[in-house]
Amino acid sequence: MQDRTTRIIMLVVAVLLAILVLQPYVNTYFTSAREPRPVAARGDLAEFERTTIRVFETVAPSVVQVVSLSGRRAGQGRTTEAEQSGSGTGFVWDAAGHIVTNDHVVESGSSFAVRLASGEVRPAEVVGRAPNYDLAVLRLQRQGALPAPLNVGSSADLKVGQTAYAIGNPFGLDQSLTTGVVSALKRRLPTSGGREVADVIQTDAAINPGNSGGPLLDSAGRLIGVNTAIYSPSGTSAGIGFAIPVDVVNRVVPELIRTGRVPTPGIGILAGDETLAAQLGVTGVVVADVVPGSPADRAGLRGVDPRAGVVGDVIVGIEDEPVRRLSDLTDRLERVGVGNTVRLQIVRNNRSETIEVTVIDVEQQGPRSRRP
Repeated sequence: MQDRTTRIIMLVVAVLLAILVLQPYVNTYFTSAREPRPVAARGDLAEFERTTIRVFETVAPSVVQVVSLSGRRAGQGRTTEAEQSGSGTGFVWDAAGHIVTNDHVVESGSSFAVRLASGEVRPAEVVGRAPNYDLAVLRLQRQGALPAPLNVGSSADLKVGQTAYAIGNPFGLDQSLTTGVVSALKRRLPTSGGREVADVIQTDAAINPGNSGGPLLDSAGRLIGVNTAIYSPSGTSAGIGFAIPVDVVNRVVPELIRTGRVPTPGIGILAGDETLAAQLGVTGVVVADVVPGSPADRAGLRGVDPRAGVVGDVIVGIEDEPVRRLSDLTDRLERVGVGNTVRLQIVRNNRSETIEVTVIDVEQQGPRSRRP
């Protein structure tokens, strides 16, 4: 009797163990989806999603890839073939086929090609460059239907925290959209032209190599800036990108289309390094030297006298606005414009004075370091 009970217990245990071992296989057999599963209803998109989709679908057709080509030369100086030397992003500016991009996108190329969102590739030529603003304009050389130009917004009324959208070709991946916010305003950005662009927009919308020259947009799909740089030790997006404000773009681009260049407003001085002002304990722009025959010279501005060890004039204001650094002075001169007269507030021999100076195009006098 005891043996029978033992066998029954062992049988029950064996059955239980078998069930435990086989359970996953049994479940898989009876629960596997061997046919396509039914699609669940998605419901309405969120409002911010609809906005993002609308911005992309409206603007993306007008965003292009700009490719810089460098010719490889063979005997007798003939160009036998072209190699890609760099690429960036641009966008359609007008119905005449003008494309806006960054100056650093085109600076190393000898010829250019533009790939439209449709995939069509058209040759292009540079019609104007503005290194001081890191902006350039190309014109498509082959006519044909074009996407609509982007709607232009304003950067003067931007608010930190509002949504920002960037469309471009990061790492050659065309038609890429990233989103973020306007992280900060009134940043200053040095350019290859040796000056600084004022009121630059900072954004955390991911901007990577290849995004340069692409549009930064608001939630209405309007252009608010041209993406130009990132701050990143690794060279890839670190959440800090910069864009040239559209108010500057809307002033510079028409001038590039008309004349191929943008005047560099100045008064004919050589500014001392900002560290010099700090060492002297003064706030303003130290006049290191004055260009002979310039408006500054005619107005009586004085530079540093190295033999006597005497500091020259220090510009502390312009049109009653404070000047703390060189970019304050150049920004105000750009807003005044070539040919107009400005009032400078200076400190000379520890006394405040006001003088009037005419703004000129300093590029007509040839390049000179740190000269406004």
